[in-house]
Amino acid sequence: MTPSAPRTRAAAALRMKQIALDNQGRTIRRLRTQLATERRGLATMRKELEDTQVALEASHKVIAGLTEIGLSMSKKIEKMKVKKQLAKENHVECHQKFQARIHEAEDSMHAQHLIIEDILALYSIHLSIRINCLAFKISYSRPFTVIYCHS
Repeated sequence: MTPSAPRTRAAAALRMKQIALDNQGRTIRRLRTQLATERRGLATMRKELEDTQVALEASHKVIAGLTEIGLSMSKKIEKMKVKKQLAKENHVECHQKFQARIHEAEDSMHAQHLIIEDILALYSIHLSIRINCLAFKISYSRPFTVIYCHS
């Protein structure tokens, strides 16, 4: 063997190590880019969740307001019954119309509430899936490393 053979082997080993480091560097940059993208996506989802929560709170306020209005209407209807016994037929017709409106509003509020709950449940599932996907990508995307043994 020539005396340059160990140097050539050492140079080749250094080149291999440099290639491995370059590959790891590229992988790290790619993973950082993916992480930044996922963080932006999660920030967007977080904002959407906050918006949905604000909408849900507003819906609850509307429901409470409409319930209060409905109760107020019912009280007024009862007072009208006592005061307007002579106009009972007219009152019955009016009472039925108000009750129909109240039930329609309650049905509408109930349907909206169910829709909002479904949206929140789906969003929660979607968020869990995204988080699990992110965890899966990070845990299974690490590159294999080459270990050199010196003898």
